[in-house]
Amino acid sequence: MSQIPFRHIMAAHCESGTVTALLNHHGMKITEPMVFGISSGIFFAYLKIPVMDFPMFAVRSMPGHVRTKFADRTGVKFISRRYRNPEKAERELNDLLDKNQPVAVQVDFFYMNYFPAWYRIHVNVHFVTVIGREGDRYFISDSYHPQIAEIDREALMKGRFAGGSMAPKGFMFYPVHIPEKIDLEKAIKDGIKGVGVKGIRRFADKIVDWPKYARDEDFLADKVFRITIFLEDQGTGGGGFRFLYASFLQEASKVLNNPRLDEMSKEMMKIGDGWRDVSLASAKAAKQRDFSRERLMEIGDLLRQRADVEESFFTRLGKELSNHKK
Repeated sequence: MSQIPFRHIMAAHCESGTVTALLNHHGMKITEPMVFGISSGIFFAYLKIPVMDFPMFAVRSMPGHVRTKFADRTGVKFISRRYRNPEKAERELNDLLDKNQPVAVQVDFFYMNYFPAWYRIHVNVHFVTVIGREGDRYFISDSYHPQIAEIDREALMKGRFAGGSMAPKGFMFYPVHIPEKIDLEKAIKDGIKGVGVKGIRRFADKIVDWPKYARDEDFLADKVFRITIFLEDQGTGGGGFRFLYASFLQEASKVLNNPRLDEMSKEMMKIGDGWRDVSLASAKAAKQRDFSRERLMEIGDLLRQRADVEESFFTRLGKELSNHKK
């Protein structure tokens, strides 16, 4: 067989983009911001436990939650599989492709060799859609790639069965049922949740401790610069997903017939701009190799400002939904 007819779309976030493209393929007209918002994709967590050599933070919900929460709130059903046996995983993927069923798979981003080598890093939670095969080559719709790509069998298998944290284990999924009627209003309201302000404040307090976990200056510079990468790149759409969430609120305002949500979407855009201040400060500190307590406290202060602004915003957003009646 060859390539399945499939509308390739670029997206801000690999998982919400993949889910959106698959739903569109099966006839459901929905946008990535709506998928992201309904699934409560916006998130923040800070974590440091004894087994970790360095702290980490996350600006998105756990991998897989976009799919599962969207399904719970809309009635869409997905088939999902995880494998111990790579041969079985490959065989079942091929069988589905032979039946013209596009399939989303979880991979280690590093092995997606249609990207240049300098761009690829080991991240086990990247999602792509496999949309066909020809011999030992597969056709891939990747939300971060400008057009449909090709990858060889060996690289795809390495990506699907990479080891390490959150190993993919051949995970794949695809939709099998889309209800004729979805209560989009309820799904939107269920999806609007707080963002995790406690995590932001913990990050603000703990960033001054980062130097003691670093083995050398270069290592610390890499970790501090990753703040910028995680907020502005890594499929966030900029501002740590805040711009994507602003688009969701803009769309939600029309569905709920609530102009106030459109106003709040503009406010969220400004909040996203504020996160870019954090990104800029982190990039400067990393570039200048300035990890003094004073400089790290400056970044911490910017984070506290974000926490205060978002606590106020999401409190008001919750009240707006509670008080609004269409």
